[in-house]
Amino acid sequence: MLLAVDMGNTNIEFGLVENGKILLSERVSTDLNKTETEYAVLLHNIFEIRGIDETKIEGAIISSVVPPLTHYLREAIKKVTGITALIIEPGIKTGLKIKAEDPKAIGADLIVGSAGALELYGAPCLIIDMGTATTVVAVDKSGTFLGGAVIPGVMLSLKALGTGTSQLPMISLEAPKKVINAETIPAMQSGIVFGQASLLDGMIERMQKELGYNTKVVATGGLARVIVPYCKSDITLDNDLMLKGLEIIYRKNKK
Repeated sequence: MLLAVDMGNTNIEFGLVENGKILLSERVSTDLNKTETEYAVLLHNIFEIRGIDETKIEGAIISSVVPPLTHYLREAIKKVTGITALIIEPGIKTGLKIKAEDPKAIGADLIVGSAGALELYGAPCLIIDMGTATTVVAVDKSGTFLGGAVIPGVMLSLKALGTGTSQLPMISLEAPKKVINAETIPAMQSGIVFGQASLLDGMIERMQKELGYNTKVVATGGLARVIVPYCKSDITLDNDLMLKGLEIIYRKNKK
């Protein structure tokens, strides 16, 4: 049983994975003020609440886009399980070829999602990850990570509407009954949900045109399940892609 941890700017996902099966998935808020001991207590409490025997955890791996917390989280895991977690960083085996001037500058989350998609869905593939930011990256026919685009996330856009204007309220993230709306709240919901779906459709079309061929498209991230159903493109929704990708990378490095 593998402890897989995906740390983003907004949330940290703790998962237990075994042979591609997700046994546990819990999200907590990313907090720069927490110490390694506080994260250790948090992780221990999750295991206790879910009835997990910590002695059965055989390994651990961390993907992090929050460098100041990576060490704390690694030490927290060691305190709870006695295991030193593998970190997604340059030099680790992923199964991907990387086409970039500075591979070290590529976010760990992009590498994990792409490695998972390559293994599970094959190449070529576009990978959409909808978290704090929305990313769309490409893996070509040869399994090479080419990079992609970074877009303001759904909640960032929604927050900007609510805080950056004098009359627009904060709203719930749900699709209205129609695209054209006279009232403010459904009009905002239309812009966020249908607008983001159209944005994804447009990015997919442009990227496939640039590549010169069609690709599989896989989407993950907390907000993908809200937006992807309204896309016109053929997109596979895999909410557990990051955890599966972390297990795939872990196994490649433990052979």
